[in-house]
Amino acid sequence: MMEIFFPMVDVFSVYTTKNPATGQINLLQMKIPFSLTATLCKEPDNQTWAGEFILLGLSSDWDIQVSLFVLFLVMYLLTVLGNILIVLLIRLDSRLHTPMYFFLTNLSLVDVSYATSIVPQMLVHFLAKRKVIPYVSCAAQLFFSLGLGGIEFVLLAVMAYDRYVAVCDPLRYLIIMQEGLCTRLAIISWVSGSTNSLMQTVITFQLPMCTNKYIDHISCELLAVVRLACVDTSSNEVAIMVSSIILLMTPFCLVLLSYIRIISTILKIQSTEGRKKAFHTCASHLTVVALCYGMAIFTYIQPHSSPSVLQEKLISLFYAILTPMLNPMIYSLRNKEVKGAWQKLLGKFSGFTSKLTTG
Repeated sequence: MMEIFFPMVDVFSVYTTKNPATGQINLLQMKIPFSLTATLCKEPDNQTWAGEFILLGLSSDWDIQVSLFVLFLVMYLLTVLGNILIVLLIRLDSRLHTPMYFFLTNLSLVDVSYATSIVPQMLVHFLAKRKVIPYVSCAAQLFFSLGLGGIEFVLLAVMAYDRYVAVCDPLRYLIIMQEGLCTRLAIISWVSGSTNSLMQTVITFQLPMCTNKYIDHISCELLAVVRLACVDTSSNEVAIMVSSIILLMTPFCLVLLSYIRIISTILKIQSTEGRKKAFHTCASHLTVVALCYGMAIFTYIQPHSSPSVLQEKLISLFYAILTPMLNPMIYSLRNKEVKGAWQKLLGKFSGFTSKLTTG
């Protein structure tokens, strides 16, 4: 609620003042100061959202924006290509039809979707004079980006559990990680992230907004939109922190517990070769976990002591561009099974092209 400070007035006497001449009871005989009148007159405008918002983006310099357009376009195309190729490779190679690569397929779909929820709009704005985003598009962008981010955090915890079973209980791995369980864990990841995002989006867009429609960010990011409110947003910040604990810190703690058990199991392996093999099983996932969880904890756990606006923009770019682009490379370069599948696929492709040229 908006705070209005009244002068020191005896409210009861004001409401019970009687006119001696007519005998009528005057309900209110109080002059409201001009500043208060102006505030009250302005309040209805604050209760409605603007039809559109303007994103300030990274820079207003045209040359810089063109350079960023080219850079981020290349990175976005690499992101889409890399993640789609990972999904296709897993589908085409029967050796990769295991629980680990089922979850990796989900991770690749989340990454390419997350990048697509932010980057195309950003690319358009780099070449536009007015960086306008409609109200509905802003709400949709917030919902999808926040939801896909939450899905990824839960999914990484699920993948940590998969690695825990693979290393700590390898003989029962296929019995425990059956198709039904894998499907349920994937569904839990998607539903939990989407539900949290829906609640946060609804709560945020119910806030009364001031006339300011400028969002100092590259996208309709949660904290940037909340800052537009002309009311106390303490309850929203508490809701953000609670959801961060549920969808960020809880999965992160599960990942830590899983890897503590994994490391203790690896250290008990007698042979050096066995330890290396067990470590390489988890190396790719551990690298992705370090990339994804670190900056998210830095950004969302303590909104009051959050980083500067520029840092928030760079963190958003990190998640929208860099992480989705690096994940396929990490799993391709650090995973022998994926590298073997790539070599097999490229061998088939080169054989097919040589037949076409000779034929």
